[in-house]
Order: sequence, then C-alpha cells, then structure tokens
Amino acid sequence: MKKNIVFVFTLLCALCACSSSDDEGNMDKQQPVISDQGIVANPIDCQVYHRCEVMTVHYVFTDNTELGAFNIEIHNNFDHHTHSTSVVECPMDADKAPVKPWIYNQDFSIPAGQRQYEANVNIPIPADVDPGDYHFMIRLTDAAGWQQLHAVAIKVAE
Repeated sequence: MKKNIVFVFTLLCALCACSSSDDEGNMDKQQPVISDQGIVANPIDCQVYHRCEVMTVHYVFTDNTELGAFNIEIHNNFDHHTHSTSVVECPMDADKAPVKPWIYNQDFSIPAGQRQYEANVNIPIPADVDPGDYHFMIRLTDAAGWQQLHAVAIKVAE
C-alpha cells in the first residue's frame, strides 16, 4: 500500500511539473504586418496634400493570431528628423521653426477576433496649419502586444 501511495504521489508531481499555464507552443511571438498588398495604399512617401483637403488613410493589417488596435500620428518634420522606416528620400523644405504645426494623434480599435483588417480613415487637414514637411506614422498593435511601425514623409502645401 505504501508503494502505491508513493507511486501516485510521484505521478501527480510529474503531471503538475509538465503542465503550464502559459502553453508556450501557442504564444504569439510575431509582430503584426502593415501592408499595401492588393490595395492602393495611402499615404505613401513624398505625397503632397493641401490644407483643407481630406487625407484618406488606407492600409491592410494582418496578424498570425489576432489584431488589437492602431494609432495614427502626424507631426511636423521642420527640423528634418527621421523615423527610419523607409529608404525613400523626399525633397525637403529648408529647416524652419513651427508656428502652427499640424499635430494629429488618434487611436482606433479593431473588432475582436480579426486576423486581417482593412483600415480606411479620412483625416481633414486644417486650413490654418503651417505648410511644409510632415511625418505620417501608423502603429499597429496585435492582441498580444507586439507592435509594427510604418512612417512616411509627406508634405502639406498651401
């Protein structure tokens, strides 16, 4: 009887040691993807917009497990800094100090359970913002917290 109790105890310990609450085989270890495959992506590097126009944002997002949310940010690049996600070099205006730069930062949710999502967002460009060089950045986060960044240089003209 004592042998059976030791055997059962040992078996239970072995089973407990083998189970895992995180089941590493199913963990999401991949970043989501921001793509222009099969669509006309917008915006693209060096694209010129005018004040009072509407910028249409169009990208396809995919993830191996589940998408989470995305963020769009637009800010001036009057000092010619970089975010290094593109190899394209756009013609730039001379450095200048911002007076009334366009600043846009908005979060968007993606319906739960989606592994692919086509983003379409219309952003009005204010009439009174400084014309010049800007960065358009989109950050995509999947449900596990992995993030992908896509940044392009755009220009706002009068």
